[in-house]
Amino acid sequence: MLQKESPALEAISTKNLNSMPEVLQLKKLLQSLAMLDAIMSPEWDERFYSFNSNWDVNEQMGSMRNGCGDDFYVLFNQEGCFIKGFDHESSMSSWGTDGQVPWPGLLKGLPSEFVTASKEPAFSMDNISFCIWKLHSADYWGKGDFEFADDEDPDGSENLLEIFDCNPETYRVFAQDYYELDLDVTTIAKIYNHLPLTEELVKELNPEVSIKQLKKDISEIGYPCVNAT
Repeated sequence: MLQKESPALEAISTKNLNSMPEVLQLKKLLQSLAMLDAIMSPEWDERFYSFNSNWDVNEQMGSMRNGCGDDFYVLFNQEGCFIKGFDHESSMSSWGTDGQVPWPGLLKGLPSEFVTASKEPAFSMDNISFCIWKLHSADYWGKGDFEFADDEDPDGSENLLEIFDCNPETYRVFAQDYYELDLDVTTIAKIYNHLPLTEELVKELNPEVSIKQLKKDISEIGYPCVNAT
């Protein structure tokens, strides 16, 4: 189950990786976010979140693009999980460095298993303000060896990773702001908990969309579904 009932934890950021979800939990969350956005926004270009369950052989990829230049890309492979994030206004944005390169030390110590990911053109690695990773063999999320800029949220990770708290209320607040709709948090929780998609569940979120319209999205995201014919 993805929904957490425990008291609120300290905000997730590169300064506090202890609150990050486990890799499998994060993958399910990103699938849920992509499915919610697909239901709410039939137009792909207007969505924040997306997920490709067949990104490559034994690889899946989730992403966020806010349309204002900020993004994150999350790669899942057999070794673990690699996350690149970019808040273009943050103090540690590569836009503020000579040659548009990562903040000094940001990728220092990156496991060899993720070097290929760090060179993936689709991840726009020249646009970067933070990077974290977790090997399945490790007990913790890792980051580079660097000094933070003197700022409250120096790399924008607290802002961009807030949604990783696995709390349906966080998506409800996002949807209220972005879609200008007050969704039922219990319905959002059903998607967070990966209840199989049904026509009824889709209509609870968006009466204008049918499960048939979502067939391609459901397949790409890899979200469970009762019937999408």
